[in-house]
Amino acid sequence: MNIIRTFFCSIIFVFLSQFVFAQTLISDTGQVDIVQEYKVKELVNKHIEINSKAPIKGYRIKIHFGSDKNKAKEVKAKFISKFPDISAYEKYDQPNFNIRVGDFRTKLEAYKALKEIQPEFPSSFLVQDEIEMPKLLIVQ
Repeated sequence: MNIIRTFFCSIIFVFLSQFVFAQTLISDTGQVDIVQEYKVKELVNKHIEINSKAPIKGYRIKIHFGSDKNKAKEVKAKFISKFPDISAYEKYDQPNFNIRVGDFRTKLEAYKALKEIQPEFPSSFLVQDEIEMPKLLIVQ
């Protein structure tokens, strides 16, 4: 279904781009200003909205799993204090509480982080998971 939406949005985007004349202006400060038809911006925003709802396959690092909820919360708090730039997720899969960290798109990216995390959390390992994409800054 997502492939059909993406294909449909791409076709509309190509069709509309035939009628839109975008201009790129470069100022003396080196900043690039793009002047475009408002419908193109609406279409791009719609494309972003549709794709943001789709789950994305990637990798996370599992640092803890066990049936003790308090222990899981302790491990998560310890991780957040040691690695504040990496997001941590707590998930309950009966009967265990899992703590998974990071949102890595590639296995190599996850492996690099795993090597940094393993000295503090020696039993950690890579798992495939649905990840959240980082938020993009869109200048209006």
